Amino acid sequence: MITNKAESMLTLENSSTPAVTVDNVSKKLRGRQVLENINLLVGVGETVGVYGANGSGKSMLLRVISGLVLPDTGTINVFGKYIGRDNEFPPELGALIDGPGFLLDYTGIYNLELLASIRNYVSKADIRKVIERVGLSPDDNRPVKTYSTGMRKRLGVAQAILENPKLVLLDEPTSALDSDGAKLIHGLLRELQASGVTIILVSHKPDEIKDLCSRIYEMQDGSIMLRA
Repeated sequence: MITNKAESMLTLENSSTPAVTVDNVSKKLRGRQVLENINLLVGVGETVGVYGANGSGKSMLLRVISGLVLPDTGTINVFGKYIGRDNEFPPELGALIDGPGFLLDYTGIYNLELLASIRNYVSKADIRKVIERVGLSPDDNRPVKTYSTGMRKRLGVAQAILENPKLVLLDEPTSALDSDGAKLIHGLLRELQASGVTIILVSHKPDEIKDLCSRIYEMQDGSIMLRA
């Protein structure tokens, strides 16, 4: 078990600048300590897995790394850039955390086109390819409110990788998917790994974590421990 920062840093002793540095981060919500002195280094191109019971702090960890929630104490850097009030959700990052806030009365492709229009970084042809990569049809004219839970999860993965991010945070990306859907997403993640994308994967599936991740952490009551 590795619990302190000095020991955690040894796992990346041969790495260059880490993709993610979480340094003594703590967060309390409504009087409850949800993150406590978290230290985590993730190397560029590495896939790190995080598991733990519901309420252990897994999703909150992703939120603070993304800048969606600011920690009470400690610092977070993504590719050497400090994450704070002036630099929330860095452009190198894509994330699926909890349920994405899609416009339910519109199609999946329209939702992605709307997101893409903020930065105009990807084309409509790119968006169609991303939708196909997660096993959905870009020509499906049904509104998202008619999608099954699994289809919404696929669309959430699509929006996370939409703009070719260098860092992807995924919170239970294969929950609600059948075995074929999970295999498709696993294949997609391996493609991302092969292209050098850094991934932090939260999952309750032990086999998924073992198959995809080079290091595995467990979270308990807001604390993080290296397990493999």
